[in-house]
Amino acid sequence: MGKQVVAGWTRDGWRSFEARHLPSYADPHALGDAVATLENYPPLVFAGEVRDLKAHLAQVAQGRAFLLQGGDCAESFAEFHPNTVRDTLRVILQMAVVLTFASKRPVVKVGRLAGQFAKPRSAPTETVDGVTLPSYFGDIVNGIDFTREARSNDPQRMVRAYHQAAATLNLLRALAGGGYANLRQIHQWTLDFMARSPWADKFNSLADRIGEALDFMEACGVNPASVPQLHGTQFYTSHEALLLPYEEALTRQDTLTGDWVDTSAHMVWIGDRTRFDGSAHVEFARGIANPLGIKCGPSLEPDVLSRLLDTLNPQREPGRITLIARFGHDKVEDGLSRLIRAVSRDGHPVVWSCDPMHGNVVKAASGYKTRPFDRILREVRGFFAVHRAEGTHAGGIHIEMTGQDVTECVGGAVAITDEGLADRYHTHCDPRLNAAQSLELAFLLAEMLNAEAGGRARDAA
Repeated sequence: MGKQVVAGWTRDGWRSFEARHLPSYADPHALGDAVATLENYPPLVFAGEVRDLKAHLAQVAQGRAFLLQGGDCAESFAEFHPNTVRDTLRVILQMAVVLTFASKRPVVKVGRLAGQFAKPRSAPTETVDGVTLPSYFGDIVNGIDFTREARSNDPQRMVRAYHQAAATLNLLRALAGGGYANLRQIHQWTLDFMARSPWADKFNSLADRIGEALDFMEACGVNPASVPQLHGTQFYTSHEALLLPYEEALTRQDTLTGDWVDTSAHMVWIGDRTRFDGSAHVEFARGIANPLGIKCGPSLEPDVLSRLLDTLNPQREPGRITLIARFGHDKVEDGLSRLIRAVSRDGHPVVWSCDPMHGNVVKAASGYKTRPFDRILREVRGFFAVHRAEGTHAGGIHIEMTGQDVTECVGGAVAITDEGLADRYHTHCDPRLNAAQSLELAFLLAEMLNAEAGGRARDAA
């Protein structure tokens, strides 16, 4: 098979473009040593897995599947633990079952895991009590503690992040394929602390119905031993491709196709702050074969999006691009429709996904950053409403969530209050939905998917 090379692209060509939100390193030789170390490490994901995800996302773009993308705002070194990874996967599996049962469509499961370490910052430094230090760029760059030692940008942190990502992926693969995701285990997926949520009861009722269906299928000779899809699941990873030296070091040429693949994750995305004309992040992304996400916020003009799509997917390859809308509950209906019309006019086969988190951050009276659950839900409803009006597919959801019993987003059936935020506020960056709120969102999404399916059926009739 011939080499598939993107015209004019090289793995390090991004260095000739404007790179915003990258940290500076005091010792360029230390940076070079870290990058050289990573270049000699094995890939974290494989080109065949990347192609599989792209094929699944092509089904989402056609309205035949649904994308569920979720996980940590920013992974940390200090809080890394196998139970944390397991519990986040467990909640994603619960959400996926709810959505699959409601929509009668497969759910493509993508985690914000095994690489979501770097965070863009509004300024390279911050000042506290007259002391100015580098901003916290995520554990892959520096530490969160406000000390000169912690805030020193250390390129060796990229090597540590690689090892943590490898361990996370190893556990995710074992859990997803080794029986933990077996639908016969569905009752064991509910976390103990979720018992106080009314949605846990609803999930257990759903699990009972699935168990009855499995009993019937087994009587007919269909069981997890004979049908692998009942025994395990495919689970993919993703993160923002922000720290370009790390991404470059893990970009390898596929020996089968000649494509360049960023093996740090199955899918990477370009953030709202790095998708401008002439961006180094866009230049890097255009040459890799991975599925790409593009964050789309209120500042994105339709003509800029059209140019981005022509640059990143000139062949209009299905499954290549996921547009992640992040407008805020009060802007989604006005802002999203303009972009949908431009994309439809240009004929780009994209997945439309809703990120109801990033546009809905507020500061509570207690001083904590939070995201009101009712605003998150309003943005999701607005996202679905726009797609119904435009005749396009609401293809996915992109959320920051955790399997832990945190108190970071106010509201929901568990009724977290402003005063209760301090109880278990553990995030390294932005507030996340906890397990109970994530499951509640899944059931509310299921209602919307049911309504969407009913509308399509009526239109067909």
